[in-house]
Amino acid sequence: MSYTALYRKFRPSAFEDVKGQDHIVTTLKNQMKAGRIGHAYLFCGTRGTGKTTVAKILAKAVNCEHPVDGSPCNACPSCQAIQAGRSTNVIEIDAASNNGVDNIREIREEVSYRPTQGRYKVYIIDEVHMLSTGAFNALLKTLEEPPEYVIFILATTEANKIPVTILSRCQRYDFRRITIDTISARLKDLMEREGVEAEEKALRYVARKADGSMRDALSLLDQCIAFYMGETLTYDKVLDVLGTVDTEEFSRLLRNIMASNVAGSIRQLEKLTAAGKEMGQLVSDFTWYMRNLLLVKTSEDLEDVLDVSGETLQRLREESAMADEETLMRYIRVFSELSGQLRYSAQKRVLTEIALIRLCRPQMETGLDSVLERVRQLEEKIEKGLPAAAAQPAGYPEPEEPAKEPVQEQVLKAAPEDLKEIRAKWKIIVGRTMPPLKIYLQSAVPRYDGNTGEAKLFLMFSDKTAHMYVNRPEKIQEIRRAIRETAGRDVEIEILPPQTAGGRHLAEIPLEEMIREAVHMPVEVEDLPEEEEE
Repeated sequence: MSYTALYRKFRPSAFEDVKGQDHIVTTLKNQMKAGRIGHAYLFCGTRGTGKTTVAKILAKAVNCEHPVDGSPCNACPSCQAIQAGRSTNVIEIDAASNNGVDNIREIREEVSYRPTQGRYKVYIIDEVHMLSTGAFNALLKTLEEPPEYVIFILATTEANKIPVTILSRCQRYDFRRITIDTISARLKDLMEREGVEAEEKALRYVARKADGSMRDALSLLDQCIAFYMGETLTYDKVLDVLGTVDTEEFSRLLRNIMASNVAGSIRQLEKLTAAGKEMGQLVSDFTWYMRNLLLVKTSEDLEDVLDVSGETLQRLREESAMADEETLMRYIRVFSELSGQLRYSAQKRVLTEIALIRLCRPQMETGLDSVLERVRQLEEKIEKGLPAAAAQPAGYPEPEEPAKEPVQEQVLKAAPEDLKEIRAKWKIIVGRTMPPLKIYLQSAVPRYDGNTGEAKLFLMFSDKTAHMYVNRPEKIQEIRRAIRETAGRDVEIEILPPQTAGGRHLAEIPLEEMIREAVHMPVEVEDLPEEEEE
């Protein structure tokens, strides 16, 4: 005896067996019990959600000799004939291959003949949106006023392609995507009937990959069972058969990207592709993984939205600390664009590698999100004690050399005591500010006006980007706040570009002078000799 696929073997035969479409099943059962049977039905919904199955159950129910609570008994000759596909009262038509006017004219001629057995003649037209315009026009009159013994059931995955004149003559039922919990419970029940041992985590993963389609879930499960015939179906085995990637592999890839490790990211991609992962699916799954991280990081109590196990959710919470929201949104945006490009590209691998390089090298871009990513990388280097030179954004000219101050003929006045104290505690003051202001202030040079000697602090920047960022009212207020908290002083601050230093007679506040005053003895500060290059 030939093998029957799981989705055919366990196709529901009564309304009670249909899962995930309670809003439709209840309505149809009530119509059967009340005798309020319509003459035209339109079943809409994505693939594998039960449209054709419910249509066949409805065809059996309207012709059943002994219906039970609105459902067919599946025992009378009429139900058995329809179930076996030999009944002349139920005519199934595939509109994808029978979409011409002549095919519809044949239906119009046939409906004039009453059913030989049973009460109703049921026409099930699958993929009805494939009918031509002429065919729809030919069907219109018959669909509007069919004989009392004829019922039309139209099924489609694209209701938007059906003319409004057809839609207005049908009772429309929208089939929803079936939830992962419902599919998983159904798979578990069927595996017990088949005598196959399977991990709940494995069945749940199959249910998630089915994307709301019960038929797809059964087909994927059939494939996994066939590959590991006679063995317990585990989560790892399902991943191996379906060619999907575990979250641990995605975590490694994300860590390489966050560390700006281009070589490591490319090697991880090579590892995944060598294992047979399809590039488009790989990009889609990685985007979905980062989406889950973003949701976990920004919201609470999202178990229902994420639809993942408790173990996976805990892992996502731990890994969400690796990146901030702006970084994850940039990564998602880049990979979403990549996903669209891969559909029409013959060089999928090359485009994916370029996307990884873009994520690892944000200085290649000029967008705001890439600038924020560069700031994040600088912060990490500073925290680790690594040298972090300010990177110049693309399109900006090289910073000009600070203008050397001309030799002053007059004697400059000494800096006020307040400014000396601020200069002595400058590193502490900078440490009290928040990134990225903290990063830019590390390159600032505190100065004072040598002509007037007033207690006004001038901050000089050699980098134009730093000057533009700091020279804003809210940033200046933040610096003044840090000065008040550290030195107990409130001074006026002015942010200047380097080329104004000479004209204003701005002088630095020498640290050796403050040290000398503190210890009351001469102190010579020598520059360390530069090491000779070998």
